[in-house]
Amino acid sequence: MFKTNEYFDGKVVSIAFTSEKGPATAGVMAGGNYEFGTSTKEYMTVTSGAMTVMLPGQTEWKTFNAGETFIVEKDKKFQVKMEGDTSYLCVYE
Repeated sequence: MFKTNEYFDGKVVSIAFTSEKGPATAGVMAGGNYEFGTSTKEYMTVTSGAMTVMLPGQTEWKTFNAGETFIVEKDKKFQVKMEGDTSYLCVYE
């Protein structure tokens, strides 16, 4: 069944499920700045809004819009910031 997760005092909410590609979460982040850590390789696709990301090992922020995907390797930290509510799909490998 589904599992719901809340982070950052409810400003980030996700629902875990099993997709055709494996474990995944679909979620929404309220506008703001957040830092996440990975325990597996993650494929993050923005489904609405825009997410500006500081990927591990990078020195410049990059913005991803709806339909765009970025990848974060296992055991890494990354930062995201949004101007407004943004939804995403994350598939774990």
